[in-house]
Amino acid sequence: MPEQLVFAMEVTLNGLMAGVLYALVALGFVLIYKASGIFNYAQGVMALFAAMTLVGIMQGQVPFSHVINAVFGGHVTHFGWNVPGVLAIALTVAVMVLLAWLVQVLVMKHLVGQEPIILFMATIGLAYFLEGVADLMWGSEIKTLDVGLPQGINLWIDETTFNMFGYGFFIDNLDIVATVIAALLVAGLVAFSQYTKQGRAMRAVADDHQAALSVGISLNFIWVLVWSVAGFVALVAGIVWGTKSGVQFSLSLIALKALPVLMLGGFTSIPGAIVGGLIIGVGEKLFEFAIGPMVGGATENWFAYVLALIFLVFRPQGLFGEKIIERV
Repeated sequence: MPEQLVFAMEVTLNGLMAGVLYALVALGFVLIYKASGIFNYAQGVMALFAAMTLVGIMQGQVPFSHVINAVFGGHVTHFGWNVPGVLAIALTVAVMVLLAWLVQVLVMKHLVGQEPIILFMATIGLAYFLEGVADLMWGSEIKTLDVGLPQGINLWIDETTFNMFGYGFFIDNLDIVATVIAALLVAGLVAFSQYTKQGRAMRAVADDHQAALSVGISLNFIWVLVWSVAGFVALVAGIVWGTKSGVQFSLSLIALKALPVLMLGGFTSIPGAIVGGLIIGVGEKLFEFAIGPMVGGATENWFAYVLALIFLVFRPQGLFGEKIIERV
């Protein structure tokens, strides 16, 4: 088999793995947009906040220790214990549910009926507020996150591909685990949306707020539920990305990488988020592999946005999005 074709196969596999990570972030956007029509700019910061909270709980760090020490003149930093990963994840989920409730009660509840641009601006403010709160709570230093997920090269794939092609593929175990997690998450979300009472209520709210109210569906409960689920998705994305590259404030920028994914897959489609992520992941890797050397490299920084721009011109609703027809 030609050497370049073997290299392209490895690049494609790594692109699929990267696409799954993009899709994990995009899922949070889709969930909130489907239920409320709000484009949640804060989704990336929610992933950062969840990851920092998880690390802080696992390490027994005292929240707001910098503020406490500055006000009272102490030197308190840690409680003196470590929390097991599973328990820390459960506690972080509780924190994200509390955050969802606070967002609904303090912010979104007062903006019902406002123009979409007002709601979007509110999520921008929420993003910067959460980033500041995360800094105050847990500090701004880079943190290492280890919840027991396997990392490093998969030796079985390396040996198998070497025996087949004379060249071993470098596939990270973490990327394989992320793929499995994303598949289970999507299956669970689709099942929840289709077969549970709360899921059907979410779809009813997404179709028509007033009609949902008229049949006794509580908008407040549904929106808290949606933001809670989006917070859980953000936690999963934060765990995977934080394990991969460390928990740092640049983690919040992964939201920007999710935008082209949403434009390709559609803002209202859960499967579309996955397909869009895979297309972006594979496309940017193959483009860098084939075209990058001819144009000086670094094409991964802009390829996704160019592809998204093309989709906006010819199919603005994305591959799986609902076509919106406005009559005047």
